[in-house]
Amino acid sequence: MKTMTFVLAATGLMAAACAPMQDTTAPMPPADGPTQCKADQYQRFIGRNRSELPAKPANETWRVTCTTCPMTMDYNPTRLNVLYDDATGVIREVKCG
Repeated sequence: MKTMTFVLAATGLMAAACAPMQDTTAPMPPADGPTQCKADQYQRFIGRNRSELPAKPANETWRVTCTTCPMTMDYNPTRLNVLYDDATGVIREVKCG
């Protein structure tokens, strides 16, 4: 009987060890969202040509790229991403990341 209890306990521990673990290394978007990179201040440029964007402020990080262009997938909550249509130059999205 002691052997059976041991085997059942060992099986339970092994099953728990195989359970998927939550990845806590990836940074999560901040709770305050678009205000951290000031994306809320640039939403008015959606639908306008990218040439109408003002000059990038000295203390800010911006990435202005087309919607189909390759870009890194690292998340930087303070970086403003401005995504435009490659064919027309019209801004389609403004977001943090």
